[in-house]
Amino acid sequence: MKHDLLFDFTVDKAIKTVHITKEFAANLSLVWDAFTKQEILDQWWAPKPWSSKTKFMNFEEGGRRFYAMVSPEGEERWSIQKFSAISPKTNFKMFNAFADKEENPELPGSEWDFNFSEQNGITRVSISIYNESLDRLEKMIEMGFKEGFTMTIYNLENLLTVLSKK
Repeated sequence: MKHDLLFDFTVDKAIKTVHITKEFAANLSLVWDAFTKQEILDQWWAPKPWSSKTKFMNFEEGGRRFYAMVSPEGEERWSIQKFSAISPKTNFKMFNAFADKEENPELPGSEWDFNFSEQNGITRVSISIYNESLDRLEKMIEMGFKEGFTMTIYNLENLLTVLSKK
């Protein structure tokens, strides 16, 4: 695991946006798959000791992912993601909202914009998370989003190290 690779996490309350940039020592195709394939996402998309459990995922424009973060005690925190734009291996956009187990979203949600690029075997992922409401952004931060997402990103980094060797 290379912790000397770029990792930047900033919050801009003026525009209600979180910006995250992370570099991975893995090829673009593998990193893209890690963000877009259910079987890989469920291996890393939750801060330890929580796990990710996808009920369904249809990664296409207009498609959705419905998943839960599951605590060690079995508590489920559901979310729904709706994919609005996909440019293979360079960008995808989605709307994300917490939801109940019947897929009813808790609004407002947030708009996520993922950008992928590769140079010299290092893949950079830049994520912008725009919130309609400053209140929601502040609530995300208070709930420990930065700490949780940082743990999650390092889960991915560890997984990519393993997958790169296969």
